[in-house]
Amino acid sequence: MDSVVGYIAGLQETLDRLPLALIEEVIAILHESRLEGRQVFIMGNGGSASTASHFVCDLAKNTRHNGRPAFRVLGLTDNMAVLSAYANDEGYENVFAEQLANFVRPGDVVIGISTSGNSPNVLRAIELANQVGAKTIGFTGFDGGRLGRIVALNVQVPNNCIEQIEDVHLILEHLICTALRQRLQYA
Repeated sequence: MDSVVGYIAGLQETLDRLPLALIEEVIAILHESRLEGRQVFIMGNGGSASTASHFVCDLAKNTRHNGRPAFRVLGLTDNMAVLSAYANDEGYENVFAEQLANFVRPGDVVIGISTSGNSPNVLRAIELANQVGAKTIGFTGFDGGRLGRIVALNVQVPNNCIEQIEDVHLILEHLICTALRQRLQYA
């Protein structure tokens, strides 16, 4: 029972320490990108890949409102044939950057999710996005890693437990999508 109580207490403490102003900035950037018809790209590895896919799904479907623009969102983790082809031929560290190179334009939004902030394939894609003038956002944990230093906005979950960081990333995804849906309903 102590491990259950401790886990929940750790989550509650982490939620209380989230950078709310940065989360509001992410919401504003995504809202603007929707209204301007910009593309949004999201990526991650492992559990963060699942969160990236979930984020894509929720942005695409759960933020729609009749008569208002929908999100143009693409998950770079979701096409296994493309992902494995690039991994095989170009190296796993290039799977996201190579996909992104085909589509990203200045002003688009590129979101990298990495608990450590040090995933080489996410870093390469963010570097490419920065080079073309896309808006870059990171969702990290621990000390933010290199990703936290190279994105325009880093939402760093103040925690050192991978599972809790991933939990909070999913909460953030849901919170952001709820806020974006409400912005259109009440605008």
